[in-house]
Amino acid sequence: MPNKEKSLKVMMIFKECIPLFSVLSDEKRQEIVLILSETPEGLNVNAITEKIALSRPAVSHHLKILKQAGIVDVMKKGIENYYFLTLKESVENLKKLIRTVEENCELK
Repeated sequence: MPNKEKSLKVMMIFKECIPLFSVLSDEKRQEIVLILSETPEGLNVNAITEKIALSRPAVSHHLKILKQAGIVDVMKKGIENYYFLTLKESVENLKKLIRTVEENCELK
């Protein structure tokens, strides 16, 4: 494959990962992801707020951003919303990026 085609392929994969990189560039969102990783069944906003130095509205805001990026999802249990990780697609995109870079870029 010519160099230009390789570059376009790599750039396309990078572009697919930009939302993930942008969302996870925030340390508080990283912390929320780690908190949720400890509880696969999910946590409500109050439970997350107890584990992080943020207000409830701030936690809700970060969860909304994580949800829009496909990193978390929400399930209603009674009157509460429980947030849980949905990283499979994001991890697959990162693996695809790594594979593409390894296959198409000269690594030193």
